[in-house]
Amino acid sequence: MSTAILTGPPVPGSSLEGDLRSLGFDVRTAPDAEEARGLLAAAPATERVALVDSRFVGHVHALRLALTDPRFPVAAVPGAVTAQPGARAALLRALTSLDGTGDGPRQAGGTTEPARPAATAVAPCEPLADRVATALDAGGTTVTRPVLGSLVAAVPADAAAREQAEAAVAAVDDEAVRLRSAVKARDGFFTTFCISPYSRYLARWCARRGLTPNQVTTASLITALIAAACAATGTRGGYVAAGALLLFSFVLDCTDGQLARYSLQYSTMGAWLDATFDRAKEYAYYAGLALGAARGGDDVWALALGAMVLQTCRHVVDFSFNEANVDATAANSSGKAVVGTPTAALSSKLDSVGWTVWVRRMIVLPIGERWAMIAVLTAVTTPRIVFYALLIGCAFAACYTTAGRVLRSVTRKAVRTDRAAQALADLSDSGPLAELVARVLRRPARALPGVLPFLIALAGGVVVVATAAFAPLKDLSDSPVLILGALVYVLTSGFAVARRMGGPLDWLIPPVFRAAEYSTVLVFAARADVPGALPAAFGLVAAVAYHHYDAVYRIRGGSGAPPRPLVRALGGHEGRTLLVTVCAALSTREFDFPLELTVLAVAVALVALTESIRFWVSSGAPAVHDEGEPA
Repeated sequence: MSTAILTGPPVPGSSLEGDLRSLGFDVRTAPDAEEARGLLAAAPATERVALVDSRFVGHVHALRLALTDPRFPVAAVPGAVTAQPGARAALLRALTSLDGTGDGPRQAGGTTEPARPAATAVAPCEPLADRVATALDAGGTTVTRPVLGSLVAAVPADAAAREQAEAAVAAVDDEAVRLRSAVKARDGFFTTFCISPYSRYLARWCARRGLTPNQVTTASLITALIAAACAATGTRGGYVAAGALLLFSFVLDCTDGQLARYSLQYSTMGAWLDATFDRAKEYAYYAGLALGAARGGDDVWALALGAMVLQTCRHVVDFSFNEANVDATAANSSGKAVVGTPTAALSSKLDSVGWTVWVRRMIVLPIGERWAMIAVLTAVTTPRIVFYALLIGCAFAACYTTAGRVLRSVTRKAVRTDRAAQALADLSDSGPLAELVARVLRRPARALPGVLPFLIALAGGVVVVATAAFAPLKDLSDSPVLILGALVYVLTSGFAVARRMGGPLDWLIPPVFRAAEYSTVLVFAARADVPGALPAAFGLVAAVAYHHYDAVYRIRGGSGAPPRPLVRALGGHEGRTLLVTVCAALSTREFDFPLELTVLAVAVALVALTESIRFWVSSGAPAVHDEGEPA
């Protein structure tokens, strides 16, 4: 229960008190600021509190957006302001700092906030809640003001203005706006036109029955795992059922986010589940297809692992580029805003033509299009064809997006911020060996020209993968060649991150490291040609990829990368690559290598999951809510 304090004299016939109770508030009344301070101080310290002007007229959803969103410590709309427990002290200070104690009419002076659209304008007689919000702003507290659009939130100054505001409320369907806002503003073609038109109603159905987004997310995971089990049967009926269930899992995957937006149920646990379950569902389905193909005598484990490697590297490219450039407009050598590049100008021009927007969103194969393709091909073809289509489609999408981003990076004259450089360093996942090399070579690394660190990282990745692919792998006498390739990779990895990661192409270094590590595991498992090697490699890459996704979502949530002791305990990308190489080079019996990969996979999974679960269920974890590009 939260506490809402109605300020000012009561308004006969107003439904405001009932609206606040429907939002979960225990309503109290205070005729003036002095009594409001007393009620505020008396409210339990663990509760959210709100100040709402008794003259408020507006949609219930406008109040819901302002007063119940858990992501914002302090939020406000005209006539209402709220604070979560951590910001209660700031709210009380702002209330105490106001001149006078009354909430009567007060002409707005030059210190009032800029004029708002008519539907959400503040009445000339400024309410206490608005004065408190202004005082919070002046005191350095960030006050979030949700975008209301066509929703109404106003404090009428007289009867005529009140009648006009009530007419504006009646003219807009509150529930229709709420349903529309439950859908992502930017999504893929398949999701926008084939899923969201009805999944939003499923989200409302879930909300009215008290279901939470986390429950829907879990149902989506269970459905996808059942789909994977159906695919693992290797029968045509199993494949058809798997495709249908995978599509239904995606419907639920859309529904959980829409339910969170519809009911404003954002949570730290929900952030963790939503961020990781999509990958778990997709990669479990790959494993199910590989098992089903094996039942039919077709070994596609290498294709399944290749698809997982490619898809994960695509995501790392997305994450690294976004983190490197999210605040680039504030960072340039001249102090002026960064101007657009020819590539960006062409992109904007294409976006001005309606159909090109959807084509460009489809060809990058976002999750909706990708899962639809996988589901249909599973039902009507074979797992091998599914993976061929997936690899071709993802490879084209990766080339298309990466090429455009490289062009933007080399033509844009911007200086990367320290925050962005640190994010790239954290995404690199450098372990103790790379850290040691970086410390030794830090001075010469500072003299490297702009793109050389990326080229050094790329060269090291090519060396370790090429050595794994082409060096002899028959007996122990071949071991020095393989291990030398891995040591070169350790050296180049440390050298590439030895200086501040502010170069124009430094955002490509983390994807290069991911591709090198995952591809080395894939190549060694494929070359071993022993039963169980590729499935064990699949498990190892899945465990390491989870660790990397966990780092991404921590950084995106603003809470920093995983703790350095965890990264060191997992060896870093270069340490794991060296360890896998040593295992491949020194294995003397055919069952040794699969067993070693399995042990390493279990160890990485246990360490990474334990720390991840500890963090995401802690009170310090961010309530991440992804409104960005579809993954």
